[in-house]
Amino acid sequence: MVLKEINLALVGLGYVGLPLATEFGYLRNVIGYDIDKKRVDELSLGKDRTLELSYDQLNSSKGLTFTSELADLSECNFFIITVPTPIDKKNNPDLTPLIKASESIGSILKEGDIVVYESTVYPGATEEVCVPILEQFSGLTFNIDFFIGYSPERINPGDKEHSVTDIIKVTSGSTTEIAEIIDQLYRTVIKKGTYKTSSIKVAEAAKVIENTQRDINISLINELAIIFHKLDIDTEEVLLAAGTKWNFLPFRPGLVGGHCIGVDPYYLTHKAQKLGHEPEIILAGRKLNDSMGIYVASYLLGAMTTKNIETKDSNVLILGLAFKENCPDLRNTKVVDVIKELINHGVNVDCYDPCVDQDEAKKEYGISLIKDPKKDYYDAIIIAVAHNEFKKMGISNIRKLGKNNQLIYDLKYLFSAEETDLRL
Repeated sequence: MVLKEINLALVGLGYVGLPLATEFGYLRNVIGYDIDKKRVDELSLGKDRTLELSYDQLNSSKGLTFTSELADLSECNFFIITVPTPIDKKNNPDLTPLIKASESIGSILKEGDIVVYESTVYPGATEEVCVPILEQFSGLTFNIDFFIGYSPERINPGDKEHSVTDIIKVTSGSTTEIAEIIDQLYRTVIKKGTYKTSSIKVAEAAKVIENTQRDINISLINELAIIFHKLDIDTEEVLLAAGTKWNFLPFRPGLVGGHCIGVDPYYLTHKAQKLGHEPEIILAGRKLNDSMGIYVASYLLGAMTTKNIETKDSNVLILGLAFKENCPDLRNTKVVDVIKELINHGVNVDCYDPCVDQDEAKKEYGISLIKDPKKDYYDAIIIAVAHNEFKKMGISNIRKLGKNNQLIYDLKYLFSAEETDLRL
């Protein structure tokens, strides 16, 4: 197969799939497929609810068409699968979306076709889980009749500086020849270039350790923040001082949520445990980061008590529900843990997030977002997400939302230590 013979389909049109499909659509015909018909209908009208792409960006991708009908992919011979890979309530990998996508593509797979997976998995999952499904549903034989590849997604939702084309793309294939074809295809849209690995397992491992490394580094800083609180030292001031050394890594404390950092390490630990190795450092980091929501709530409640603010039936405003700044993504947001802990202690919580869809917040977490915060009403205000909207509000306007005897807890260092009362 040569590049001009590729009939491309992109399976899964979320934060990862849509930007990639759009880039391909600038250069060639590509079909974007998603099982969510509402999502497909919106995209066909130029509306992206994830806010990753504008109407003009979608409209100018002339080669891109959308469908929720699997039959529309029957003429395609190259499939890129970008479905989510979440974890279950016990923190075990949930490969259901990946399995369902493999079943669907397997049912229309033809001789000579190539399937590339981008979903984050543990090393070996693509060949151990996906390939048998493709064989079963197609009746074809792997590496004889059809071929696979793996090229992990590296998109950072809400980050307009590091778009899909500006991040080096790791690629791999099930044979040397197929790996080269896959690499060539990605090179047509990735301005930053590609990095071809020797095997699919290497590419899978490279992806899963990226967020594992970040998770562990943040957990260290979170633990340091807890220690510095006990020492009555401002954490950011310490980090800025330490950061004057050239090799000090610039991590900051915070709530570690989202679909990647809070999830990917569990894929690696799952595989490690299956192999008989207990990954102590990774799991310790995960445990600490997963507990930070409770810590934040407890720290605020203690500070309120110290300031003679009655916690029971108090009113607390939380600014931000998304898992990160300037995006509407609610997946695995740890702000929810803060809210639950405060409610468990009898606190009345209002949550305001202008970036998040109110219906989605209600559906996913049972949280009714307020349309506008009240003035002179809140005993404490938590700045949980560093949305630009909150920065524009300014600390003086945020203070006007609270009572005279109030506390402002800035988790994101959005304002200086002198302007707020508490910081992480």
